[in-house]
Amino acid sequence: MALSIEEIKKLIIESIPDATIEIKDLVGDSNHYSAKIISKIFNGKSRIEQHKMVYKSLKGKMGNELHALSITTESK
Repeated sequence: MALSIEEIKKLIIESIPDATIEIKDLVGDSNHYSAKIISKIFNGKSRIEQHKMVYKSLKGKMGNELHALSITTESK
């Protein structure tokens, strides 16, 4: 079962409450997404650390219910 855009946003907001999130379904299959996440929590963190924070917020669903997610992160 694939995750919806709203489910992905909900998971990220639970871990990164101030996040501004933009998610796009890349091929229309509800399984390949791109996400842009902007948050103050990313200040002073490397891109790798930022991406790890996003993956952690997905609670193990990446690679299971969520097949592909291209992430872009920015600090506020």
